[in-house]
Amino acid sequence: MDGLAAARARGRKGGRRPSLIEDQAALAQQLYDARDKTVQQISDLFGVPRSTVYGHQDRERTVPRQPKTTTATRP
Repeated sequence: MDGLAAARARGRKGGRRPSLIEDQAALAQQLYDARDKTVQQISDLFGVPRSTVYGHQDRERTVPRQPKTTTATRP
């Protein structure tokens, strides 16, 4: 415990770094909310798995994913 306290005093946090930085996570959230891209496309854009994109989503702000409605009618 003393070693961890000393490391924290030097500014070390420990743990794994996040795959997406804050700016990337915010952009991913905007693309997801705007429904411009699918989760797979967002994950390909940043080179991370889909689970990472889902993990960075803001659950309180996320727009529910419903199929896009089209105005075209079937004959």
